[in-house]
Amino acid sequence: MLAHAGDYGFVTQLSRTSGVSRQTLYTWADQGRQALEQLFTPTSPAPVLTPALERQILTLLVESHPSYRGIQACLGGLTQQQVSLGTITTVLAEAQRRALDWMAAHAPASARPIALDELYGKQRRGAYLSIVDTASYAVWAAEGPLPVDAETWTLVLWLAQDRGLRWQATCSDGGAALQAACRVVDPAGQHGRDVWHVLHTCAQVQARLDRWVAALHAQTATVARQAARLAAGQRPRGPKPHSDLEAHTTKLAQARRSAESVRYLTSVLRELLEVVVVSAEGVLDGAARQANLAALLGLLAEVSDMVPRAQHAELKRLQTHLATALPDLLAFVPQLDAVQQDMRVVLGQAGLDVVAWAWQRRALLGPHPDDLLALLPESWRGAARVLMAAWEAALRASSAVENWHSILRPHLAAHRRLSSGMLALLAVWHNHRVFTRGVHAGQSPLQLSGMRDAPIDWLVALGYPPADQLAYQSLPNVSIPHLVRAA
Repeated sequence: MLAHAGDYGFVTQLSRTSGVSRQTLYTWADQGRQALEQLFTPTSPAPVLTPALERQILTLLVESHPSYRGIQACLGGLTQQQVSLGTITTVLAEAQRRALDWMAAHAPASARPIALDELYGKQRRGAYLSIVDTASYAVWAAEGPLPVDAETWTLVLWLAQDRGLRWQATCSDGGAALQAACRVVDPAGQHGRDVWHVLHTCAQVQARLDRWVAALHAQTATVARQAARLAAGQRPRGPKPHSDLEAHTTKLAQARRSAESVRYLTSVLRELLEVVVVSAEGVLDGAARQANLAALLGLLAEVSDMVPRAQHAELKRLQTHLATALPDLLAFVPQLDAVQQDMRVVLGQAGLDVVAWAWQRRALLGPHPDDLLALLPESWRGAARVLMAAWEAALRASSAVENWHSILRPHLAAHRRLSSGMLALLAVWHNHRVFTRGVHAGQSPLQLSGMRDAPIDWLVALGYPPADQLAYQSLPNVSIPHLVRAA
C-alpha cells in the first residue's frame, strides 16, 4: 500500500484477495509508515548531564512541584532536551542524598522556639512529622511517613537533639502523642498549645449555633401559617405540626441570646489569650488572666444550661475542651510575668501600661521596634526594648509549621508519598529561599536563625554551582535589595 499509494482500485483489490477489510488495511499501513519513520529518522543524541541540566531539574521540582514525567515534559517543551526518566531519577536521588547530609550537619547555634505538628497523606496509618522554627520559619526536622505515637515523636525529638538542635519553648496543637513526647524529652521545658486551634473549635461551635438560629428563623413563617389555620378552625398540616407561635418566638429569642452570648465569650477569650492584655486596671498578669478565664468558663456553663439538650451537649464539650486546654494555652505567661514585674520597677505601673498600649497598636504606630521606641521618653527606652523583645518572642501559635505543611501538600499530591530524602530536599530549599516581602524581606530563614553567612542559593549549598561561577562568588553575602539596586 505504501508503494502503490495513489493507484486507483489497488486497496479494493488487495482487500478482496487478502480477505481483510479496507479499514484494517489502512490501519496496518499507518502502523508500518510510523515504524519506518521511527527506524530511519535520525534521533537527537541524549543530553549530556551537566550542572546546568541538574539545576534545571531540581528547580522544576521545587518551584512547580510536578511529577517526574512532568519534569521530563517541561524540559522537552521548554528547552528541547529529551531527558530520560532514569536520568531525572538519578539526579534527584543524588540531590536527596546531599540534602540528608546537609540536614544532619546544620543546626542553629542558639536555642530556638519551635512548633511541632504532623501532616497526614492518603494513608492515615502514617504521617510526616515536622519541627519548624517559629521565629525564622526554618525547618529543622522533617521525617516520615511514620506512626503518630509518643514513641515516634520521642525518637524524632531525640534525633533533632543529636543533630544539635536546642529549643527554649515548644508549641503544638495539643495532640496526646506530642505532649507525652515533650514531657519525656524535655520535662522541665515550656510546652504550649496553639491558640488558633482552640479558637477554631470555638468558631465551629458558633457556626452550629448560628445554623440553629437560622433554622428556627426559617420555621417562623410556617409556624405562623399553622397558627392561622388553627385559629380558623382548620387542622394544621404535617405529621408533627408546630402551631404555637408564641412558644416558637420565645425559643428563637433564646437561641439568639445563646448564640450572641457564645460569640461575646469567644471574643473575650481571644483577648485574654493575647500576648499582652491591658484592662482598666492596667496590664494583666497571669493570676488576673486565670481569674478572668475561670469567670468565662462559669458564664459558658450558665449559657449551656439555658439551651435545649442538643445544644447543651455541644456547649458542655466546648467548656470541657477549654478547661483542658487553658493551662497549656497560657504556658508563655509565667516568663512574661517575670519580665513585666522587673520592668514595672523601672517604668512604674503607668509607664508599663503605656508601653503595652503602644505595642498593641504597633501596626499603626510603627511595625519596627525602633519606630515605637522613638515615640517614648528616652529614659524608658531601655526597659521598653526588653519588654518588646519578650512580647515578640512569646510563643503561643504553631502557624510556622502549618505554613511548612502548605508547601508540602502540592508535592504530596503530585508524588503521593514523600521519602525522607524528598522531605530533606524541600527543607533545604525552603531554608535558603529569601523572603521577597514583609518585615523579613531580603533575608532567608537560615539568616534569621543566626546563620548570617548562609548562601541565598540552595543549589549552591548542595554543591550545584551556577554556570557563571565567577560572577556568583560574591552572592552569598549580598542581600536581595543590594542586587536590585545594582541592577
